[in-house]
Parts: sequence; C-alpha cells; structure tokens
Amino acid sequence: MKVEQHVSRKELIIEKAASLFKEKGFKATSMRDLAEALGIEAASLYNHISSKNELLHSICLQVAQRFFSKMEAVMASAEDPSGKLETILRFHIQEMVQRYDEVYVSDREWRHLSEPQLTDYKAMRRNYRQQFTMLIEAGIAAGRIKPIDAPTAVLILLHAISGIESWHRSKRKIDPQALEENMITILISGLKN
Repeated sequence: MKVEQHVSRKELIIEKAASLFKEKGFKATSMRDLAEALGIEAASLYNHISSKNELLHSICLQVAQRFFSKMEAVMASAEDPSGKLETILRFHIQEMVQRYDEVYVSDREWRHLSEPQLTDYKAMRRNYRQQFTMLIEAGIAAGRIKPIDAPTAVLILLHAISGIESWHRSKRKIDPQALEENMITILISGLKN
C-alpha cells in the first residue's frame, strides 16, 4: 500500500472506508472489500484498526469535530447573526462538496454505530442542532431573520444541503463555487428579514 508522506496509513484506511461505506453501505461492506480496495491483505488491516465499527466511529467523530469546531468559531465571531448563519451554511456546503464521502457516511450510516458511541453521537447531533437553532433565534431576536420556527428552519436547511448528494451524481454539474453561491442566495434570502 503506497502512502503519501503527509497521510498516515490509518487516515488512508479511514478515507477508503468512507468511500466504500458511501458506495455500498456500512453493513454491506466487509473488511475483505476494504483490504481489496487498498491492495493489501485483510489481516494487515488489523495492524491499524480493530474493527469496521472503529472505522465508522472514526469517520463520524472526525466529521462531528470539524462541524463543532467551525460552529464554535462562528459563534465566537463578531459577525451579526445572519452573517454567522451564512458562514456556517457555506461551511456545510463546502464540506458536502469537498469531503462528500465522509459527510455522507456520518449523516446516513451513523445508526450502525455500536454503544456507547451511538448514544454519544446522537447527543452530539442534538447539541449541534441546538446550537444551530440558537443561532437562528439570535437572528430573529436581532430582527435580521424572519420570525420563523427555528428548529424547523434548521431541519430544512440541513436537508437542503444534504441534497448536494444529487449534484455529486449529476452528469451535468455546475461549478462547485456556483453551486455554493446559488444555494446561499436561495437559503439566506428566504430567511432574511
């Protein structure tokens, strides 16, 4: 297995696992499938990871940590609430474009996590959505966002962004930057007061 200097073997395994989990689903992907995709013996995988569940947990946790770090930075910034909302939406869109496999797996396959990781991950998702909701509520309170039901708005925004899955499958794609700008225009203009 040829590994670039800046990428560890484990990171390469996680990256390939995300691709296979997205393509075939977590349950349908075997360690043998992963080993074949990496061009190594299945037994060699266990020098770097303990199980398929460890891979799923690593993928979900890495994605969650990136999103939480960004949300924390955005919430601490001096931007007004609508600016913060635009920043976090742009981040979501960019993650769906640039790190699609990982984000897809963390959004669709997390239900296969083992305990206690499953309970922990559910709590993380709830916490993240609560922070997102608080951001919209702050925009409403400041008069920058229309008076809407913030939790519903969060669900709609996140589901709209997860729809980028269709863009990845499309034979006729617009440029990723144009996709981002179009989505921001549509999503933000519907919320701004």
